[in-house]
Amino acid sequence: MSEGVEWGLHCCLVLAWLDDHAPIATSRLAEIFELPPEYLKKRLQPLVREGILESTPGVRGGYRLAKAPENITLMDVVAAVEGRTDAFRCTEIRRRGAGETAGKSEFATPCGIATAMRRAELAWRRELTSQTVADLIADAPANAPRRARRFYEQRNA
Repeated sequence: MSEGVEWGLHCCLVLAWLDDHAPIATSRLAEIFELPPEYLKKRLQPLVREGILESTPGVRGGYRLAKAPENITLMDVVAAVEGRTDAFRCTEIRRRGAGETAGKSEFATPCGIATAMRRAELAWRRELTSQTVADLIADAPANAPRRARRFYEQRNA
């Protein structure tokens, strides 16, 4: 999984905490985490395309959450950033080399590796779908929202 998932989720938290200041400029979000602004902007665009964030162009533009935090799952962010393809793709290498001489019946069902990986993938997706940005907000350290607000407001004073 790319760093874009981490960046996207942290930005969602900050955007929720700073909702009354929205839209928040890319440069300000980047400053909060000491990230390169242009690279962060590229990482946030898929979240806009998927309807997780709204982007307002212009000098006073920036980002805000497009949905309530309880309506954004971790899987929504992962899928927006990483795409919706499965993490594991079986290429049936068991049919090559030594497998070329095996009977067709040996390949009538998916191999154990593909089956195990699919089960793991489904469990992972279910877990990420069951958690929302609101859950992350609830589990964040009590001082985190105040710290983000103070940092943002000091830079914009």
